[in-house]
Amino acid sequence: MRCVSLMMLLLVQCCSVFSQTIQRPTWISDNGNGTFTNPLFYDEFSDPDLIRVGDDYYLTGTTMHAMPGLPVLHSKDLVNWTFLTYAVNKLDFSPAYRLQNGRDIYGQGIWAPCFRYYKGMFYIFTNVNGQTTQLFTATNPKGPWKQTALKKSFHDLSVLFDDDGKVYVVWGYDEVKMAELTDDLTDTKPGTEKVIVSKSSGAGEGCHFYKINGKYYITNTNYDPLCYQVCLRADKPEGPYEVNVMSAEESLGVGTGWRLNDTRNGPPYKLVAPVENYVGCIPMHQGGIVQTQTGEWWGWSMMDYNSVGRVTCLSPVTWKDGWPYFGLPGNLTRSPRTWIKPNTGFSSKPTATYERSDDFSATVLKPIWQWNHVPNDSLWSLTAKKGSLRLQSSPATDFWKARNSLTQRAIGPESIATTEIEIAGLKTGDAAGLALLNLPYAWIGIVKSNEGLQLKTFNQQTGKADTVSFNGKKIWLRAHCNFDTDKARFAYSTNGNDFQLLGDTVIMPFQLRTFQGVRYALFNYNSSNAKGGYADFNSFVVDEPRSKGLTKPIPYNQIITLTSLADGTVLANWKDFVRPFAAADPLTKTKAVQFRVLDRGNGRIALQSVLNNGFVTVKGDGVLAQVRIEKEEQGTASLFQWQDMLKGDLMLMSLATHKYLFADPNARSLTSADAAGTRPDRKDGACFTLVIVNE
Repeated sequence: MRCVSLMMLLLVQCCSVFSQTIQRPTWISDNGNGTFTNPLFYDEFSDPDLIRVGDDYYLTGTTMHAMPGLPVLHSKDLVNWTFLTYAVNKLDFSPAYRLQNGRDIYGQGIWAPCFRYYKGMFYIFTNVNGQTTQLFTATNPKGPWKQTALKKSFHDLSVLFDDDGKVYVVWGYDEVKMAELTDDLTDTKPGTEKVIVSKSSGAGEGCHFYKINGKYYITNTNYDPLCYQVCLRADKPEGPYEVNVMSAEESLGVGTGWRLNDTRNGPPYKLVAPVENYVGCIPMHQGGIVQTQTGEWWGWSMMDYNSVGRVTCLSPVTWKDGWPYFGLPGNLTRSPRTWIKPNTGFSSKPTATYERSDDFSATVLKPIWQWNHVPNDSLWSLTAKKGSLRLQSSPATDFWKARNSLTQRAIGPESIATTEIEIAGLKTGDAAGLALLNLPYAWIGIVKSNEGLQLKTFNQQTGKADTVSFNGKKIWLRAHCNFDTDKARFAYSTNGNDFQLLGDTVIMPFQLRTFQGVRYALFNYNSSNAKGGYADFNSFVVDEPRSKGLTKPIPYNQIITLTSLADGTVLANWKDFVRPFAAADPLTKTKAVQFRVLDRGNGRIALQSVLNNGFVTVKGDGVLAQVRIEKEEQGTASLFQWQDMLKGDLMLMSLATHKYLFADPNARSLTSADAAGTRPDRKDGACFTLVIVNE
């Protein structure tokens, strides 16, 4: 057995004592300095749709086979979101929804919802596989929500309540169809269905339908060959529509990780290793736009963010020539990782949407929890043992088919889930523990056989099981997931303090069989075709080593050096220009490479050269946006928005060009401010590391 890493041991010590509420720092997009960092949620929130009603914003998204489904979130500032309710507690149309008769609905269920409000009523239209489109309505977003089945099914639909009282629905993939809905919203009016955008016109799927200043707009996504978002525009709802790209290439410096493309043939499955600088469907796509009370426009979209799932991002919107673009003037279609929070007229305290850790002391589950398919409510309890979640086992051949697995979305960029389990109630054939619900899946748990208890890890991809004999009544199990690498490790402890690794590294691919990111799951099933016993989960704790958009505080009033990730060159004040020099150059040992970071509010800085007290300033624009040293600050030309790239590097966005400081690694010429963004390897000249210099 190998001892856990030093970092893991430190986290173990932090986790060994549980408070009453087990509160832990978790990812919050709000940086507390007037800015936010994408993604809004560093866990899956796919196919988002968002509306404003007066001074309030509401958001929902896809939940597939997880129950309850259709979360309704609320915000005052578009950055900090609180959970209100789930619009549906259980969606149960057949045994497949209950993991019965050998059937399942993995990757099916609730997807691509459309959120709308009209004349005092909230509406959520959503796709459900094998069923017609389902409509949920409520007069209060907190519920109760009423469910109604439409008479037809509309792929990735969006609904528009027009000014003249007509209600339109648009839907489809590749081609876009439109129809007028009946007054009760359950069917299309005869003779109104038509194709409004023909195939191969540049449209894709994921429609969001708006009427803005008398014109009709449909935001739409395409993913061939790479994901990007387009906007369709017309003077009439039926068209003709023009097509324009509104967001493209923005991957926030993240490339594709491990992929599983063929989910039917395995295990073992044919996993596809990461391809350097390939972005695939990571770039921002499938979202919409909203106008704040103050007149600002903002867009939201999702990114296929590798094994953590599809995350939601927020982008400033710039209008040009009657078209909305994600991004800022001078850098349209590209969105910043960090930017100024929306001006909604309200200021919210930085808040996490969910509490992830749980001591199970309440009589109801926290909103973060969702069941894998519809549960059997007679086989779980929060009251059978006070302060514990009791899961009684039921027959299943493996974890994939086990009912009553309780899940929550894993969170990035890195998280460590630890659960304490009392196992005295297990019976022969039971397997209880902590899993990574994915395809392939993996788990660590206690298995009881006729020979006694064994601690076991199982990796579905390799089919390999690692076991350790065990004799006790309580065990701590842990999963450590790094979503930068798509890799995980399991560990266990017999005292809650000293953890040992067990099993090999688990590769977590992004895949479309579950159509979800990795989920932490608590499970107990019986492989002997018996009802079995029970396991008591006393706690579940999630620790996040990197839970802030600002991984390190901006070094205000400190002196730094900036080194390019591309080639190791160091930026220097050279004849009142900023130029990169090789680290071995004698100039790098002088004050020419030292810059003082000055706070200019809202995460914006000025850089003052220590050599002559001049200010780093962008002169000109486009390819002529050279970076010089000026004696005095030159307003926005001397300001940069700090961009923490979450991997120990940073980018500096010029407020003059809305592009990034750039040191060409090929030419080693004068520095400019004309990089539109960065690529996944961060070695294109736009990303830097800093060192704080002791004066």
